[in-house]
Amino acid sequence: MTKSLEIAVVGTGIAGLASAWLLSRRHRVTVYEAADRPGGHAHTHDVTVDGVRFPVDSGFIVYNHATYPNFVRLLAQLGVPGKRSDMSFGVRCRRCRLEYSSRGPGGLFAQPRRLLDPRHWRLLADIPRFNARARAFLEAGCPGDPDLGEFIAGCGVSDGFVRHFLLPMGAAIWSSPNRDVVAFPARSFLTFFANHGWLTVDGAHQWWTVEGGSRSYVEALVRQLPERALRLNAPVRGIAREAGRVAVRTEAATERFDEVVIATHADQALALLADPSDEERRLLGAFRYSRNRATLHADREALPRARGAGASWNCDLDDCRDDARPVSLTYHMNRLQSLPVSTPVGVTLNGTRVAPERVLAEMTYTHPILDRAAVEAQEPLKRLSGARGTFYAGAHLRYGFHEDGLMSALWVAEHHGITL
Repeated sequence: MTKSLEIAVVGTGIAGLASAWLLSRRHRVTVYEAADRPGGHAHTHDVTVDGVRFPVDSGFIVYNHATYPNFVRLLAQLGVPGKRSDMSFGVRCRRCRLEYSSRGPGGLFAQPRRLLDPRHWRLLADIPRFNARARAFLEAGCPGDPDLGEFIAGCGVSDGFVRHFLLPMGAAIWSSPNRDVVAFPARSFLTFFANHGWLTVDGAHQWWTVEGGSRSYVEALVRQLPERALRLNAPVRGIAREAGRVAVRTEAATERFDEVVIATHADQALALLADPSDEERRLLGAFRYSRNRATLHADREALPRARGAGASWNCDLDDCRDDARPVSLTYHMNRLQSLPVSTPVGVTLNGTRVAPERVLAEMTYTHPILDRAAVEAQEPLKRLSGARGTFYAGAHLRYGFHEDGLMSALWVAEHHGITL
């Protein structure tokens, strides 16, 4: 029988919680969380709008069955149901006075004057053109892998398509400014699009949201952890590997374990290590992060004005040519989570126009910038995981999303002979 180990888990995003839940089947786990709640980007708020109280998410919101298969299996094992969501995308460019959405002809031509605008028709025609070039690039399996900006330059697509469709979508997905999106490796970016059905006209998947908010699955995971395994308000100050053991230091004490799972962002993991190796410094230091201010609100003015232009994801560009500006995006939560009120409820990233009296909550979230340096560090860091009793977990090891955080936990668990 495998020896039962003492294992520390640092962080309670999906990577940390799932690691702890799986490892606790055979080992003794202690889970450290700096905040007063578990979950990380699985963040549900109870709000009251129009006299109705209901839960709404502000971080992780939606998933689908095709590209989140492990998360779907996790929900099934936990007995947590989902419900169908509406997924659509819209762009407002204030510089160009453009508003449109992907919600059929009424959304694509939400501004009737676009029916006579050849630039808008060119944007729409460039979508299947770009998709065909992207599919051919992926299918050819060529050894070269240009940056996304270089790939775009060779596609013969219009500037309007790039500025008012492709880059806003990429910036919205990865919460990064345009200048970072164009530096992504094209193969990684396009593979993500292909997996989500976005390189075909009708291949997009049905999206879902967790019934009762994402905290429903977080609470289900926590209930299955051993008693007193989870320590909230317990920030880890340092981790040292010594004499075949791992010392985890908090304000209260230093405790020793056989192993540690560091399920934090890569830059946080590096800062925690008291004795990082040169390889750990190089690989963990390859990841950069964007900080995004999120506002949960009930302000109708954060959404597009043109009838039909409103979507589930609404990218708001002050200037489509400002490549350095952080992405501003409003998630229309009524559409995404079928909220029981008619007043629009939104989550806006990096918005400056939300009326203060309409704000329900404010948060700051960080997201990995998956440029070439980060992507090239992913596989070596996964191979390094386990050395010196130290495992790394987190969504940054793949595409940066919830399924990716869960997959990193599965890799840690499989190292210990445990599967979902």
